[in-house]
Amino acid sequence: MLKNKLEKYTLILASGSPRRQQFFKDLDLDFEIRLKEIEEIYPPELKAAEITNYLAALKASAFEGELKPNEILITSDTIVWHNETALGKPKDEEDAFAILKSLSNATHEVITSVCFKTQEKTDLIYEITKVTFNILTDEAIHYYLKNYKPFDKAGSYGIQEWIGFIGVSKIEGSYANVMGMPTDKVYEYLSKLA
Repeated sequence: MLKNKLEKYTLILASGSPRRQQFFKDLDLDFEIRLKEIEEIYPPELKAAEITNYLAALKASAFEGELKPNEILITSDTIVWHNETALGKPKDEEDAFAILKSLSNATHEVITSVCFKTQEKTDLIYEITKVTFNILTDEAIHYYLKNYKPFDKAGSYGIQEWIGFIGVSKIEGSYANVMGMPTDKVYEYLSKLA
C-alpha cells in the first residue's frame, strides 16, 4: 500500500513519544527517528490550534538545512485545551491531580498539529477532538495516577488507559488524535505525496 508508494522517500519521525512511534509502525510505514531537544515555549497570545501549530513548526525548524532531497520530516505537538487554557504535561503528581479534577464532568478539546517538512516546503495540518469526562472521584484520580503514572501525557491522561475506560462518556472526532496523532489525516497527506 502506502509503504510501497513512498519507497523513494525517507520518512523521519522527530518524536520520542512511544505512542507516536507505534502509530507509524501500525500504519505499516518505514521510518527512522531523529530527535532534537527543543524548548517548547510559545508566545502567550496564541490560543488553541495556534499553539500546537507553532510548536510543531518550531520542532521542524530545528532541522532547517539538514534534510536531503528525498526526506520528509514529521513533527507534532498535542495539547488539551480547556477553559481557554492549554494543558500540557503535568509538572508533578499534584499538578496531574488538579488537571484531572478540572476535566471531571466537563468537555475539553484535544488538539494535535502535525508538521511535514521537506527541502522545498513546510505544511501543517491539525485535528481537534472533543472529549467529555464523567464525574471523576478523587479516589479514581488517585488510583489512576498511582497505577498508570501519566506524567508524560498532555492533560495528565491516556484515553487508551483505565481512566479512558471508566471516565470518558463521549468523544467527537478522531480517537487516535486523543492519543497524540490524527493518523487518518497523516495517512491522507502522505498518500497525496505518493
